[in-house]
Amino acid sequence: MVTTSTTDGGPGATALGDEAPVALELDGRASLPELTALLHQACDQAEDGRHAAALLLRLSNPGVWRDNPGIHEVNRWERAVRRFELLGALTVCTVDGTCGGAVLDVFLAADRRIAGSGLRIMLHDRHGMPWPGMTLYRLAHQAGAAQARRLLLRGDGPDAEAALALGLVDEISDDPARAEAVLGELVRVRSTELAICRRLLLEAMTTSYEDAIGPHLAACDRSLRGRGQAGEPAL
Repeated sequence: MVTTSTTDGGPGATALGDEAPVALELDGRASLPELTALLHQACDQAEDGRHAAALLLRLSNPGVWRDNPGIHEVNRWERAVRRFELLGALTVCTVDGTCGGAVLDVFLAADRRIAGSGLRIMLHDRHGMPWPGMTLYRLAHQAGAAQARRLLLRGDGPDAEAALALGLVDEISDDPARAEAVLGELVRVRSTELAICRRLLLEAMTTSYEDAIGPHLAACDRSLRGRGQAGEPAL
């Protein structure tokens, strides 16, 4: 129900160089402990230096929470998603159909999100109750608190077009090869610089300018030094 592998060539693998990106199929029917272990395994592979700095996730059988996990299992899952969200690798995610529960957690934490035309985001669990996990936190940061409240109170979630308008989806495509093409388009982003800039973006909503300027300047200094060592122009 859950698998990891490396891709066998294709546009993304060619553009990324000799090493193929880590490919992950995450099946929403799996138990939460299984999904937690899989996500950590995929992150380990993306960080072990033997693969290109990219992680491709194909989310299958997405839906609402299917089991009744304990709070400690939920905590371990949230930590795995946070690790994925801060991963030192480019992450691209595809999904179609109803998207909720653990699958939605991963989808909202990805760098680039590709939705099929049949996408329908669901914020309620299998009992029809709102799920108060960190998906709400990400929704508030990405779509705004007012929009997140409206989505939470609706009986049905946004479809692909509405999710695109809210910024929860980057593009809509039913082409299975689109994800590999996106990897090729985005490969110019260095994984280290991506991880640093991503963290700065995530912290921007809760950090004052006075507290943020130091880390931003430190990141700028790191970038300038790296360009100088590579023989590239500073600006």
